[in-house]
Amino acid sequence: MVDVASTTAHPLDSLTADEIRAAVSVVRESGRVDEGALFAMVTLDEPDRETVATHRPGDAVERRVRLVVLPGPEAAVVEVVVALATGQITEWTPRKGVRPALLFDDSYRAILALRDNPEWQEAMRRRGITDLERVQIDPWPTGNFGNSLEEGRRIARCLSYYRQQPSDNGYARPVEGVLATVDAARGEVLEVTDFGVVPLPPGRGSYLPEDNQPLRSDLRPLEIVQPDGPSFELDGNLLTWQHWSMRVSMEPLEGLVLRGVAYDDGGPRPILHRASVSEMVVPYGDPGPMHGWKNAFDVGEWGLGRMANSLTLGCDCLGEITYLDAVFSSEHGTPYVVENAVCIHEEDYGILWKHQDMNAGRTEVRRSRRLVVSSIATVGNYEYGFYWYFYLDGTIQLEVKLTGIMSTQALSPGELPEYGALVAPELAAPFHQHLFCARLDLSIDGPVNEAYEICYESVPTGDGNPLGNAFRQRSTRLESELEARRDVDAASGRHWRFVNPGSFNGLGRPVAYKLVPGPTPVLLAQPDSSIGRRAGFARHNLWVTPYTPGERRAAGDYPNQHVGGDGLPAWTTADRSLVGTDLVVWHTFGVTHGPRPEDWPVMPVEYCGFHLVPFGFFDANPALDLPPSAEHCH
Repeated sequence: MVDVASTTAHPLDSLTADEIRAAVSVVRESGRVDEGALFAMVTLDEPDRETVATHRPGDAVERRVRLVVLPGPEAAVVEVVVALATGQITEWTPRKGVRPALLFDDSYRAILALRDNPEWQEAMRRRGITDLERVQIDPWPTGNFGNSLEEGRRIARCLSYYRQQPSDNGYARPVEGVLATVDAARGEVLEVTDFGVVPLPPGRGSYLPEDNQPLRSDLRPLEIVQPDGPSFELDGNLLTWQHWSMRVSMEPLEGLVLRGVAYDDGGPRPILHRASVSEMVVPYGDPGPMHGWKNAFDVGEWGLGRMANSLTLGCDCLGEITYLDAVFSSEHGTPYVVENAVCIHEEDYGILWKHQDMNAGRTEVRRSRRLVVSSIATVGNYEYGFYWYFYLDGTIQLEVKLTGIMSTQALSPGELPEYGALVAPELAAPFHQHLFCARLDLSIDGPVNEAYEICYESVPTGDGNPLGNAFRQRSTRLESELEARRDVDAASGRHWRFVNPGSFNGLGRPVAYKLVPGPTPVLLAQPDSSIGRRAGFARHNLWVTPYTPGERRAAGDYPNQHVGGDGLPAWTTADRSLVGTDLVVWHTFGVTHGPRPEDWPVMPVEYCGFHLVPFGFFDANPALDLPPSAEHCH
């Protein structure tokens, strides 16, 4: 039992180490699991909206913890909720036939089992590799291709890479042709397949400074100084800056989560109840047996919070930085801290607005600044930076920065790939996609919002358009879930507007925010393919659903080895009404990556994302009250 009243100031405060220990202890002492039980996830069981909305400083806080428990090595979990104040288990729900995100324990167990496997060892020797300690083994989630060998098990598919030296880039020398399937929970190698020997690529692919001499010597220091400190304040996980307020936390799977995003405009005006990246998938386009199965769900099969980096000043973040730590539970129920998991700072962003009045001989210009809330996750070979930006004019932006190292394949001398691109001698990277799904739980001036699709259309030349220059805006209300399965159309300027039909601006129009997508693809795999079924959320750029507490993840709660069809495709078949209700917007965005030599040996950042822009939310430009710059602006 934990005295949460003395340790918690707000219902949305992140879990503490003591709370994690207490919840795990309740489960262990219940007698319902044995000592070998593992904890795939321990996180806050988020309170309902009314509890959050009515909470006042000093109120008692009822804290509950949600745990996903693995009783044994089977494909089964138990979902548990513990009330900390009473030390009681309030929910105990067994779920058979599902797997959590790939466990670190399972991954390590798979690596050890494969190293000891005679078939794998012989496959290495056929390639001239005798020192097996120089082989890097990467366990992957396996997907689901109807293989009966994998039923009822927690599976890892393992790829091998050769490192001549420990500091080598393993992905420069993939051991092509060797694929292993391991029951990771039991440490049992089920299958080792050798599709034939391909020579190791010759290059080391080093990105280390000592191997890339001489380094540039003419890049002079760039210092960002705020002598009076930053303009934001952080109280626990409550962040405030220039009329903005929000609560910032890290979750094991979703990573960076924002709650209670509001803008103070003579009083707090809510915009987002909750915002996160609910799922992402990386489907590969090579149909061959070595790479055709590779489709990683980096939220549901790995966890962006579990893979979060501890950020470093001057490298990951530059300027006057404030950090937030993240407290997670290990798979054995022991709390641990990821220091500096979230970076918070301000950035200058050029000009925000300007006009030179040639008649009056006067120029007015204001600098733009944005608040940055960011985290970075390393998921195997790739890095993903998640950057939420808040601007002085009320705009919100999510930008994802993709870097790291591509997943590679070895080629025979002179071979050119059909489903990938050559990036170094005898080394290629398959074509692939990175598709993210942001979950935006809207609350634009209140809980009741409506969705409209906005396009522009040209008008035929005629009596109403004699010069042939006219074009107009077409607005369509999306009234049900099936209507709201929509895709980006840049040619028509398509975007989506989310309106509060009961709140009006000074012009008598309903207040709104609009979602402005970037140039984003959808899933290229066939709809009836394994990944087409499992990543159905990625077939459309927009989905809208009525708020339902259990609908949190775009591909469902347990995509690991799932046959598919869960999440958004399943929920929206009900075709529920979107009129006069609380809406959740799901936006799928990303990149289709055609690898190039410049992406090797480590990839320069590629960007994708979207903007949420006020549209009649304010009566006029909300940044008119910015003072002119004090210096260097005359």
